[in-house]
Amino acid sequence: MRTTMDPETKAARASLTDGFGREHTDMRISLTDKCNFRCVYCMREDQRFNLTRLELDTPELVRVARIAHNLGIRTIRLTGGEPLMRKDAIDVVRQLSTIGFDDISMTTNGSLLTRKVGGITAAQALREAGLNRLNISCDSLQPDKFAKIRRRGDFDVVMAGIAEAHRVGFSPIKMNTVVIRGQNEDEILDFANYVRESWEAGTPISVRFIEFMPLGETGEKQENWTKDKVVRSADIVKMIGDQWPLKISSSQKDHAPASRWAFQDGKGEIGVIPTMTNPFCANCNRLRITGDGFVMRCLFSRKDSKYALRNLMRRDGGCTDEEIAQAFLAAVASKRAGQDRDTPDIFENPGKYVGGSQAVHQVSMSQIGG
Repeated sequence: MRTTMDPETKAARASLTDGFGREHTDMRISLTDKCNFRCVYCMREDQRFNLTRLELDTPELVRVARIAHNLGIRTIRLTGGEPLMRKDAIDVVRQLSTIGFDDISMTTNGSLLTRKVGGITAAQALREAGLNRLNISCDSLQPDKFAKIRRRGDFDVVMAGIAEAHRVGFSPIKMNTVVIRGQNEDEILDFANYVRESWEAGTPISVRFIEFMPLGETGEKQENWTKDKVVRSADIVKMIGDQWPLKISSSQKDHAPASRWAFQDGKGEIGVIPTMTNPFCANCNRLRITGDGFVMRCLFSRKDSKYALRNLMRRDGGCTDEEIAQAFLAAVASKRAGQDRDTPDIFENPGKYVGGSQAVHQVSMSQIGG
């Protein structure tokens, strides 16, 4: 490994700001594309995963994260696939926690949080390693629907994982729920009530309702996603608000993709992520690193060899930190207006993209890192 540059000086002279004035301070890192589930909105049931040797190893991953931090990245979310499928995931968290990020979080399906690691649960090990927050994905509160959407896994195991996460101090926990018309939109009020009951019980959960995106299948033909399956975030908020009055949450964050709504009686909050009907492209502040080391400008990007950090680091003689930094800067400079297209009107008329959103041709959600 060559490090001819002091990243605190030379690389930090530049800013991760794109041509639209968007400064990038958040990064999603996929620890692996492997997963023990096969969720319908994330991948095909016959998904084939990368070989482990093609994924960034821990020194490579930590190096990339350190350089990103020196360029201005302040928050990290670890994703997958299922990040806990990576055998050294907890060690990765431990090493990342020494770099100086303001926040390190993880999105997980929750199924492995009760697994024992060195005599303690994975949830406790993550907490002790320095993980600040957990997002746990769950798309149904009914075991049969859960099984249909997830294709793998056990609902009760995920619920046990959530309970264990609360026990070791993760609170509140965010729950990610992808809403798909014809499959689970009839549970919207059930999820809202689940939130309210969790806050009353002192084990708070905040559900994030996510609009269904065309990211689960690769290739020109999308057999699963269709426009009519998208449940609009505005309709979700209205449905819940009609049952329990809502107000804009005081915890709303400037760059967060979710619009947060608090129950007026104080019993928790919900959020909606209107990726299809009101994309947050104009306010986007994030980059993504795939498990095999590609910088991705957007969920809708294709892999580009110019931003293949693994290839840079593994070429004969390796590469300098400056070369990695320049790959980050070039990726940001090439970032497009929205959904990886030159369509600036997405800022003014985002709703038109519900039907016009492009399918991802090379990578599924599990490979991009969510």
